[in-house]
Amino acid sequence: MRLLRQLSRRKLRTTLTILGITIGIWALVVFSSMANKINALVAGGSEYFGGKVLVTDASNLAVGIGLTPMNIAVADQIRGLDGVAAAAPEVQLIFDPEANAFGGAQTIVGLVAGSDKGHETFELRAAQGRLLTADDEGSRVIVLGSDMARQQKAGVGDAMEMRGEQFEVVGILEPTLTAPDTSVFVPLEAAQLLFHKTLPAAVQDAIPADELISQVVVFPAPATDPADLAALIEERVDNTKTLTGAEFDEQVGSATAIFNAIIIGVAVISLVVGGLSVINTMAMSVAERTREIGIKRAIGGSRGRIIRELVTEAAVIGLIGGLIGLGLGAIVVVLANEAGRDSGTILFDLTPGTAIFAVGFSTILGMLAGVIPAWGAARLDPVEALRYE
Repeated sequence: MRLLRQLSRRKLRTTLTILGITIGIWALVVFSSMANKINALVAGGSEYFGGKVLVTDASNLAVGIGLTPMNIAVADQIRGLDGVAAAAPEVQLIFDPEANAFGGAQTIVGLVAGSDKGHETFELRAAQGRLLTADDEGSRVIVLGSDMARQQKAGVGDAMEMRGEQFEVVGILEPTLTAPDTSVFVPLEAAQLLFHKTLPAAVQDAIPADELISQVVVFPAPATDPADLAALIEERVDNTKTLTGAEFDEQVGSATAIFNAIIIGVAVISLVVGGLSVINTMAMSVAERTREIGIKRAIGGSRGRIIRELVTEAAVIGLIGGLIGLGLGAIVVVLANEAGRDSGTILFDLTPGTAIFAVGFSTILGMLAGVIPAWGAARLDPVEALRYE
């Protein structure tokens, strides 16, 4: 209580100092929550691509997703190469071509269940219903990612329309915090028909629907290096390009590193702005309380006690600013996620670690910034301090 009374004696200056820390911590919480989400997506992508090779048409521009038509014969060619344990043909489509950039991340994935021959290590589990099986080929059934199910307000047994066709929902996946959450999984045959309808007439005439795919997921045999296999595929199979897990990490990881650097920049700005504010406030406090400090020193108060008192005051300022900044940041994160939940656009992930770091950072910042004025106060000569007007 005594600490709070000391702070309340300088209401305006203390409030402005807390406000400076609050703004910095608010920005730190919001940006860190966005970085958490992006890092989770990248980590999921790294786990998915690890130990496999994605093969797409050479003209495909997207990273980590095939959107350009290919002939299914490519998968047969790849299976005949040395070092290939399995080659799974897939079709990927943008779920809603009219959606914005974020909605464009939602995809339709057509595949034959079990075509990986047990080599897939990225496990998907059903929270409700079931996963697709090989027996579903020829059927109009789908499995929804967790975010997609929420966005479509669909449950197991519901009918759902995609690109003018009706499908039955047979399963909803557990959250993965990565691409499957915003995907719809359908049997390959149904996806081929949907994909075929989106192509120009000339391409439709050239490639029948049952020969149409957009990518092949290749699983290397044991002891086969994915990079060597990727090079072999590009050499032996015409008009293809490949993506390995290492290449995915390099391409996407560089962008993530830039964003994480921005987070560090925000933290540094918080340190400078908040630290200077605390130093200024505590320096003014020491100047106003010089006689009080002199009295304490004259009656036997140690330098260590003076330092502890002032550093504790500074820590409380940092703690209050951190808690308020965390609260405001959490409000922004929750409101933004709720606003985008119906469309499946979840941009932030505020973790307990981020919250603890933000409050701890602001508190330690206050303590460190308070050390300089506290040390100066502790070194005051008691006699000179008592004479101070």
